[in-house]
Amino acid sequence: MKLSYFTLTDNPVTFGAKRQDSNQLLLDTVDQAIAAEAMGYHGAWLPEHHFGGFGVCPTPNQVLAFVAAKTTRLRLAQAIVLLPCNQPLRAAEELAVLDLLSGGRASWAVGRGYDEREYRAFEIPFSESLERFEEEMDLVVKAWTEESFTWRGRHHTIPDPVTVLPRVVQRPHPPIYVASFSEHSMRLAAARGYNILFAPFAASMVFGTLADAVAKFKELARAAGHPNVKAACSYFTAIADSEAEVRAAKERLVFYLKGISPAFPHDMSKAPPSLQYFKEIVDRIHAMTPDQVGERSIVTGGRDDVVAQLKRVEAAGIDEVIMYFSFGAYPHGNVLAMMERVAKEVLPDFREALAAAR
Repeated sequence: MKLSYFTLTDNPVTFGAKRQDSNQLLLDTVDQAIAAEAMGYHGAWLPEHHFGGFGVCPTPNQVLAFVAAKTTRLRLAQAIVLLPCNQPLRAAEELAVLDLLSGGRASWAVGRGYDEREYRAFEIPFSESLERFEEEMDLVVKAWTEESFTWRGRHHTIPDPVTVLPRVVQRPHPPIYVASFSEHSMRLAAARGYNILFAPFAASMVFGTLADAVAKFKELARAAGHPNVKAACSYFTAIADSEAEVRAAKERLVFYLKGISPAFPHDMSKAPPSLQYFKEIVDRIHAMTPDQVGERSIVTGGRDDVVAQLKRVEAAGIDEVIMYFSFGAYPHGNVLAMMERVAKEVLPDFREALAAAR
């Protein structure tokens, strides 16, 4: 199982006095992503969030292109591209540029997101998020795999043949990951043979356990003729030397979750039917205490505890864990120190998978 760096650059207004300078936070994120290569991590996954309601990175491909110029082997991925709020031809071009400039190190991770405020600002009906996502994902893949093409869909029409340049380096296209909080997105990814990106907390709510979610996804993919799909998941990560430090990490996670919860759908009369499951997620977050935080959300404890937890994740069928260190207004220096410690104490137990991926 591969281990990678991940952040959502969380910095919502609800963090209050703990809120960081947004510009400096993005610069710190770049430093962390670049440092991840020297520390031995497999990849760096950066988000797309707009207008300060959640995170501070609106254009992950631009940031990743800068990271690409400072690294040589680090895989570069988004977590995720908010596809319905992006013009799909531009999305295809941007990823192709990143793939070229990085020497074929780009992945494409996509989702619909959940923050209606972003949709309103971009004048995209939130109720159309699912149908737009499906159409636009297929359009982007066609742009990468066909030299010249036209398109006539419900939301987009390309009447004259176009060719997306530059061409992607990886053939037939870079690895694709679909963010999944629901069975619908799981089935969509499996049917097309794309990889999947889980949030274990949500996967456990919807499917019972993370292992159940992975097994169902890979079974669906095999049935559709795609036996080689991969499953990745995100985990909040914090090595701790005492019960007090474990408690502090869990308190920081609860602070983070409650702080970002306004970004999730609240008025279910306005949310698309495909996002109704967020009501349960929001209700659980509002009632959550540090004592209720467990392995479904965070990897924490001593070095041996962290390794054991990750080994259980690996046994569940996960191929890559993207590790979230900076959650909850964690200072930049602390993030780098935690990354370095995990690299030295945990990565060696997964060295074979990491080495094979290089």
